[in-house]
Amino acid sequence: MKTLKMAALAVLMAGTLAGCQNLNGDKLASSGMSAYKAATLSDADVKAMSNASCKQSDSENQVAGKSSKYTKRLNKIARALGNQINGTPVNYKVYLTSDVNAWAMANGCVRVYSGLMDMMTDNEVEGVLGHEMGHVALGHTREKMQTAYATMAARDAVSATSGVASQLSQSQLGDLAEGVINATFSRSEESEADDFSYDLLKKRGISTQGLASSFDKLATLSGTAKSMFDSHPPSTERAQHIRERIAADKK
Repeated sequence: MKTLKMAALAVLMAGTLAGCQNLNGDKLASSGMSAYKAATLSDADVKAMSNASCKQSDSENQVAGKSSKYTKRLNKIARALGNQINGTPVNYKVYLTSDVNAWAMANGCVRVYSGLMDMMTDNEVEGVLGHEMGHVALGHTREKMQTAYATMAARDAVSATSGVASQLSQSQLGDLAEGVINATFSRSEESEADDFSYDLLKKRGISTQGLASSFDKLATLSGTAKSMFDSHPPSTERAQHIRERIAADKK
């Protein structure tokens, strides 16, 4: 938590110093309070902002309807993966877009893009969504929301009172959603989420092979399109790690 507070304040300083000529003292003080609050947001605040941000994201994208082939596939996948993450209910939806992506927020909002579903089997999608659920279960998405809020606080000097989600405009909620969706995870965070997915699949009696082969397919996107795994470690290394775990389980 101490590290997170320092990171939030660093974001604040970078944002406010760059444009300090346009901010008066009161606004700078308000911004500072908000950046600090971002580092100490309660779980309830983070989930409230995630609820509002996810709702805003849904309004800005084409969501597959109940009769869509994508929704029917996702419903099958959701039944296999389960309807909660550490007690938090999961809400699954598909965005109709050619983009290859999937993400989740701390409130259990899980979104997968039809472009990803088009290139993957159900088992591979299960592996990918298990990974995204891992980011939630391990607290990674909570930290990304705090960072996104700190960045916005530094820019907009959002007031630091309780009930922060209710104070934000649609534009600000959209910025928060974008900040979380496009957040870059560290090498250790990605590896931890991979292992979470593997363990979840095993626990649910789902084949773990799809997790490895999903990385194989994502590796083909490198240099040709922005994907959900344009980060480190490389997808090829991650596929190998999963196959090593599969081999070890067979011994």
